[in-house]
Amino acid sequence: MPTINLPNPDRSITPYTLTGTPIPFVKHKASDFNRIAYSAAHVVADPLANNDPWLTPAIDWDTTLKFRHRMWDLGLGVAEAMDTAQRGMGLGWAEAQELIRRAQAEARTRDDALIAYGAGTDHLLPGPDVTIDQIIAAYEEQVGFVEAEGGRVILMASRALAAVAKSPDDYVRVYGRILSQVKQPVILHWLGEMFDPALEGYWGRADHLAAMDVCLDVIAAHADKVDGIKVSLLSAEKEIAMRRRLPASVKMYTGDDFNYAELIAGDSEGYSHALLGIFDAIAPAASAALAALGKGNNNEFFDLLEPTVPLSRHIFAAPTRFYKTGVVFLAYLNGLQDHFQMVGGQQSTRSVQHLSELFRLADKARVLSDPDLAVKRMKAVLDVNIVLTP
Repeated sequence: MPTINLPNPDRSITPYTLTGTPIPFVKHKASDFNRIAYSAAHVVADPLANNDPWLTPAIDWDTTLKFRHRMWDLGLGVAEAMDTAQRGMGLGWAEAQELIRRAQAEARTRDDALIAYGAGTDHLLPGPDVTIDQIIAAYEEQVGFVEAEGGRVILMASRALAAVAKSPDDYVRVYGRILSQVKQPVILHWLGEMFDPALEGYWGRADHLAAMDVCLDVIAAHADKVDGIKVSLLSAEKEIAMRRRLPASVKMYTGDDFNYAELIAGDSEGYSHALLGIFDAIAPAASAALAALGKGNNNEFFDLLEPTVPLSRHIFAAPTRFYKTGVVFLAYLNGLQDHFQMVGGQQSTRSVQHLSELFRLADKARVLSDPDLAVKRMKAVLDVNIVLTP
């Protein structure tokens, strides 16, 4: 196995020899799994575009869409135009529309493409003068676009609503209006403030358990229009508590990138499906683990998925909103894109130390598909950051 010199927290540089045997890429159908599993997929920047990355997104559409086919080949669904695709952190609504349009066209070329699309209010600038009616109109615009393309909606949390809502009643009004109009059941998305500080106090309550009561009331009132809810609070206990209170027809989709293995496996009272950003980074491991679970091989499921949890916890470490950098970095290491550039210049949000530890953990999790290529690309990143690696 190859060896590479990596920096340590004490600023020393020592050799690291890879030990992980890569998990093979094996094609699956979503029907092979007994859980529904969406991977929130990232977008690939165009590094040769003549643009200002902080101001104007430039996307490599061919590579971005090829990555979606990779997810489908593994039996995973695609949660499109979500926060993993840098919605609100470099990807605006105009670019998201193009992404949705192109992804839906690709999905139509297959008979096994599970996909749903984020619809929110991110084209509406939050501010004290924004009204609830404007927020409803913004949601209606984005939901209408997704539905006009023939897509299923993931109803994303709204920064604008969080900024102006005076009580839970405002959330009840907004969600009630939108859910009463959707053409088919949607997936709700409760994104915690650790992922987006602007969403603190969502559902009109600062305490998550009190907020949960509001959210559950909304779901109960519109259960026929809610396929499920993705909860991203990084708390297995809170997710399980909510899962046990959902109407029987409504699914829990775990968005917990810290505890997903145990939540997907479930307990005697139920389990969670998945809608996870980390599945972008560990797709072959996730696919193999879900296939094992579908065959009743729980030990194999945990053997494959549990080693990825330390990696995920590192990628999603605070500030959690910068997790996209680790996801894209792994795509670069694995040869799924030719560069480590991101929309909005977001590759700069994590340190060399962070990326070095990510490399070690990815090796231990067996998600470096070509160790020699990964070492070559890691060396290139270290060299450009003035870390001498003979």
